[in-house]
Amino acid sequence: MLNIRKEAIGLGLICVIGLLTIAACVIYDRLPQDAQYHNFSDTQLHWFIPNFFNVISNIPFLGVGLLGTVAFWPSKPSHFSIVQSNLLAYRILFIAAALVGIGSSYYHLQPNNLTLVWDRLPMTLAFMAFYSIIISEYVSPKLGKLLLFPLLFVGLVSVFYWRYTEINGAGDLRLYVVVQFFPLATIPVILLLFKSSHGTVAKYWLLLTCYLTAKLLEYFDAQIHEALIVVSGHSIKHVLPALGLYMLLKSYQQSNSALVN
Repeated sequence: MLNIRKEAIGLGLICVIGLLTIAACVIYDRLPQDAQYHNFSDTQLHWFIPNFFNVISNIPFLGVGLLGTVAFWPSKPSHFSIVQSNLLAYRILFIAAALVGIGSSYYHLQPNNLTLVWDRLPMTLAFMAFYSIIISEYVSPKLGKLLLFPLLFVGLVSVFYWRYTEINGAGDLRLYVVVQFFPLATIPVILLLFKSSHGTVAKYWLLLTCYLTAKLLEYFDAQIHEALIVVSGHSIKHVLPALGLYMLLKSYQQSNSALVN
């Protein structure tokens, strides 16, 4: 009875966040890409690679993405503690993570709005696949699987819409911001008020913490670079979510091992 009450509160909060998000999009005018976004603190050239550390710091994303892709390659990896009916979402998450490593490296070789598209496309795929996984494990396996492709579609559209509006001189990031903000605002609600069907909630809190810390590092890019000298906040920002994703991958297997033992 208590769980039902908590889930009802959770659904109510998600609806409220959804309505507030829609209202914000309606009230606020278009949101163009800040031209200063591409001006990163660290522009060091090493071994003929511009913006060296911002480029190579994406290698962990590529590595964990490939590890996860290989791990989930069998037709039914039952050795993982996952929602088997939504197996495709887990596969897309790690394939997209590997593509983030490639796309972000490409962007940082020559940061501009055009190359940024290839950074954001795989990022939205990873984010939407992850949201589908959270829904599957905490709310409903059927709902999570059902929402996977609509979520992926909305994520892709948000990037293409932003690019289209930028080309036409009226850049608008609102939909892309929604794709980032809404899951980020509702996932903690789901983790707190819904019961997991697999493993422990800690693996997801760890990944969220890594992501939020990474956003702070991105914001204070120059200040961190000034303090550390060798590396900037943006470079560290690339490593943290990859580390969180690696711990998530390990926990899928370890949670299942604990259940078996």
